[in-house]
Amino acid sequence: MSRKVLEICVDSTASALAAREGGADRLELCADLSIGGTTPSLALVRQVKAETGLPVRALLRPRAGDFCYDDWELTQMEELAADLVQAGADGIVTGVLTPEGALNVPAMERICAAARRAAEGRPVALALHRAFDVCQDASACLEAACALGLDTILTSGQAADAYTGRALLARMQQQAAGRIEILAGSGVHADNIPLLARETGILSYHLSGKKTIPSRMIFRRPGVPMGLPGFEEFELWQTDPEAVRRARQALDSL
Repeated sequence: MSRKVLEICVDSTASALAAREGGADRLELCADLSIGGTTPSLALVRQVKAETGLPVRALLRPRAGDFCYDDWELTQMEELAADLVQAGADGIVTGVLTPEGALNVPAMERICAAARRAAEGRPVALALHRAFDVCQDASACLEAACALGLDTILTSGQAADAYTGRALLARMQQQAAGRIEILAGSGVHADNIPLLARETGILSYHLSGKKTIPSRMIFRRPGVPMGLPGFEEFELWQTDPEAVRRARQALDSL
């Protein structure tokens, strides 16, 4: 039987510690989770590794938006892949697409090679993120990921959430045939993990388990927004250890 894996996506040390408290197996570490995640700082990688002791995979995504990057961005990504591994990341989570919607294999090769060199012989996990979910041909993309030697594909089954995409998830799990981990993510929680496992055969799940908590600010000046329109500056997103704990129990009960 495949190993059961609960990966929690976090963008702060507080959330990382909450994920560990709830029983996470590993972390995907990012910045700016509210916009889908971007590359975390090296300081955050070092701190989360030191404070949690959990396996940490760092997101490598230079900006929000699509996954078709220019040459400047790709050069940054190659350098950052090495920096993140040298800072202690156990893996890199990334994805690059061509304008036609295929996996950009040459770009991925450059990034993966940089991460492997920086690892200096220690294992480094390489994962394809949800760029997979907006690629043109899921089956071809999976085969390209396997050929690159990637360890994981994070996917919702090319749908808005994993349960809606469960039919494709099942097909991808069957096609993977143990060659690569299919990690189901987006809209995953304790209540639907058993349903997803039954319908797809997948035993690896990714979620943030986040809740909103009030800002520590006492003085609050109204009418001066600092971020996205409609985004509340005086609420913080943080992982809820109880949500992680319930997901852990749901997964362990399979």
